[in-house]
Amino acid sequence: MKEDKLRIFIEGAQTYFSQIDKEEIIVGTPFLVENNMPAAHDYTGIIGISGNNTGIVYFTAPRILLAHMLQSINEPDLSEDNMTDLVGEVANTIAGNARSEFGEQFQISVPIVIRGIPDEILLPRKDRSFVIPLEWRKHQAAIVISLRKS
Repeated sequence: MKEDKLRIFIEGAQTYFSQIDKEEIIVGTPFLVENNMPAAHDYTGIIGISGNNTGIVYFTAPRILLAHMLQSINEPDLSEDNMTDLVGEVANTIAGNARSEFGEQFQISVPIVIRGIPDEILLPRKDRSFVIPLEWRKHQAAIVISLRKS
């Protein structure tokens, strides 16, 4: 995947976070990882991709970051349900923004949310994933992209 394509996902995250709070999200340098050890935090929203590209895009964040996000939008309910809804919404928004750039053949699924640090996220073992590290209010999160041309 080329840098301009990664930028689409980065801009999606920046736009999402700018709408909830004035504090900017800090984007680290994207890097490649082998798919045998997926990057993940407490909550992970996974979007399946099909069409001209296949694979997954996911957003993963610790509980504390999600709690700060909920508080920033004046949501007092910090329940598990709201945490899972939020991480799924972020993943869906980032993938949806990418769809507007990749075109209609970039088909996205509804979010699948995993609570807790997963032992394994289903990634193609023969491929590698790009991890885009994010930091917001001194808490780490990430967007992970594992796509291949169909």
